[in-house]
Amino acid sequence: MSAIVVITTVGDEEEANLIARELVARRHAACVNIVRGVRSVYRWKGKICQDSEYLLVVKTLDEEFESVASTIRELHSYELPEILSFGIRQGDDRFLAWIKGSLDKTAEFVDDDEDTLLGIVDRDT
Repeated sequence: MSAIVVITTVGDEEEANLIARELVARRHAACVNIVRGVRSVYRWKGKICQDSEYLLVVKTLDEEFESVASTIRELHSYELPEILSFGIRQGDDRFLAWIKGSLDKTAEFVDDDEDTLLGIVDRDT
């Protein structure tokens, strides 16, 4: 098992939430952090551009990279979405085991809260 982090940026919060939820629901990612307030400066089609974006930090396994990338491309609005992967050299053994367990597609889905969509709980509310 080799854990990785995949990053991508999106232009709005709705798209960030959609991609994050789908990656977790499809068991391609154990967790996706959404970081708002990212400012990107880049060259695109000969022009220098500057945009506010959301950064998605995806915790997953190396063998899930192609599925993660495919889901991002499927749901992303950009012509050329950023999809970069970084290997995790070290990490807490329990956290790495949690990543692996969260991606187990044979595990039964348990929804303890009937009011949540797909069993997704927003712990901020």
